[in-house]
Amino acid sequence: MTDFFGKTQTKLSNKNTNKKQPFYFYLILIAIPVIFFILLEISLRVFSYGYNNEQWVEVSEGKLILNPEIARRYFHKTQSLPYSNQEVFDAIKQKNTFRIFVMGESSAAGFPFAPLGSSSRYLQQRLELVYPESKIEVVNLGITAINSYTIRDLFPVVLEMSPDLIIIYTGHNEYYGALGVGSMESFGTSRNIINLGLWLSRYKTFEFLTDIIRTISNWISPSKTVDRDATLMAKMVSEQQITFKSELYEDGIEQFRNNVHEILELAKEKNVKILLSTLTCNTLDQQPFISLKAETNPPAKEIFEKAKLELSNGHISTADSLFTYAKELDALRFRAPEAINKIIKEYSIKFNFPLVNIDSVFRSKSRNGIVGDNLMTDHLHPTLEGYQLMGKTFFESMKLNRYLPDAEPIQLSDEQQDSLTKANFIFSKLDSIQASYRITALKNKWPFVNDYQSIPTIKLLNPANYIDSLIYDATVGDLDWEKLHRKAAEWYLGHGELENYKEQMDVLISQFPFVIEYYNSTAYEFLKIGKFDIAYSYLEKGFRLKADAFSSKWLGIIDLSKGHNESAVKYLEKSLSFDPKDSQVLFNLAGAYSRLKLYDKSLTTINSCLQIDPVFPGASDLKSQVERLINQNE
Repeated sequence: MTDFFGKTQTKLSNKNTNKKQPFYFYLILIAIPVIFFILLEISLRVFSYGYNNEQWVEVSEGKLILNPEIARRYFHKTQSLPYSNQEVFDAIKQKNTFRIFVMGESSAAGFPFAPLGSSSRYLQQRLELVYPESKIEVVNLGITAINSYTIRDLFPVVLEMSPDLIIIYTGHNEYYGALGVGSMESFGTSRNIINLGLWLSRYKTFEFLTDIIRTISNWISPSKTVDRDATLMAKMVSEQQITFKSELYEDGIEQFRNNVHEILELAKEKNVKILLSTLTCNTLDQQPFISLKAETNPPAKEIFEKAKLELSNGHISTADSLFTYAKELDALRFRAPEAINKIIKEYSIKFNFPLVNIDSVFRSKSRNGIVGDNLMTDHLHPTLEGYQLMGKTFFESMKLNRYLPDAEPIQLSDEQQDSLTKANFIFSKLDSIQASYRITALKNKWPFVNDYQSIPTIKLLNPANYIDSLIYDATVGDLDWEKLHRKAAEWYLGHGELENYKEQMDVLISQFPFVIEYYNSTAYEFLKIGKFDIAYSYLEKGFRLKADAFSSKWLGIIDLSKGHNESAVKYLEKSLSFDPKDSQVLFNLAGAYSRLKLYDKSLTTINSCLQIDPVFPGASDLKSQVERLINQNE
């Protein structure tokens, strides 16, 4: 009995072990972690965990900018995040709008003259001059210390915004820009891994897990303290020595080649127009940052000195080649190798996109055809004149390739257009001083000087007055560009410097045209001193943007004072729709009606005024006049 039952039990046990589980058992095993992460993602979004990782954010009703926090996708170790020029465009593109996006790094953004001194600002102002009937949107998405990875990541959503044209000026930051092969923000050289990370970064779960790992990592091994005064340029460098044609050098070239190829493929698929620009930099007056002697390459500084000697002897062509070669040998890769421009030219042909040869244009405007401090503030950022030259070149390329708005242009020669654009270019003295501060501070740090040569920034810039102190805080502190100009405007106003006040308000309006407060507050200050024509221009612009009680009221009052009675009625009635109990509006509207011989309306309106304010100055007299006119006409 025992043996029989024992054998039988063993057979049953084996049978149960070998029994195949139903398929839904495996589905449940797979579904549990999937459901967990879905619920986690939903919960994190519901409770608004972390930062806003959307590409666009609304800054006013129907108005978008590139999310100021978007750089968190690419910068995981850097505390001070860069952001774009925060230029505004309509969420829903209007029918008469011509929309351009400019993409690239700090040179595209216009450093050190950003936001107002960029090439895109010249382009916008010239387009607005030549095509006054079109609504021009030139949206600069340039961000300091990024590279082609960021542009590739942002590009698909940019294509969704119905661009008429995209201008691309990129390539200087391939090594040290975020995710570059030599950057402290690098995750290696595998594009598949980096692109996977960029895709995952859109999810809150990934951000949550990354934050946990970072916190634990900091507990185990606290991160090194970084010089707060160091430039972002210095903070981004991990590999200081990338020798010419080394493996890491070639990785950077391939990174650029593959990213730009995908960008242009996407543009072709969507049939979006592209202007692809070559890069330019300072080869004449910027000596190599790091000079190394290698088995196959001579020291960069040795070649640079030979170039200067050849130039002094009048051997221009040889000197030019040597200056370029010295730049190529520079182991600190802050200037794009010539291979980058070669790829740009190659892809221009391959994808049939127009090439804008900025490098050639800058050379043509430089003595001996070698770009130096004549058009450069440092190693690669143009002067204000240089940025305007870039903008002019972009415009000429648009004209050549028929990439301009369909509207009828005004009849001006190219020289007149350029001259008027520069003459009316919106750029204040404050912006000029800040640009000077930015460059001075930059060149006071590594790699332009060694740390022991660096002068404390406060001593170097030496702010002499309140305005200088504001600019200093905006350059090296926490004061942003908008607050700088607002505080300066307030100071000028308080000290009776109305022209300087007006200049600051004009640049604020140029940068933030959707802020009604700027139009109305500026108009109010000029109304107070009887400068009605100046006030009227601000009121009119604000009214066109978004009518309100204040702008419509004063447009009506000024028009009435000039005898423009019908226009006055239109504005005053509009103001009354916002505030039906404004006795001043009612009084002026009654007067406008009376001038148009609409006496019944005038009497009704002045009675309303007196009901609200029985002693409003002149109201009783106006009522008596209107009553007499009504009696005379009966």
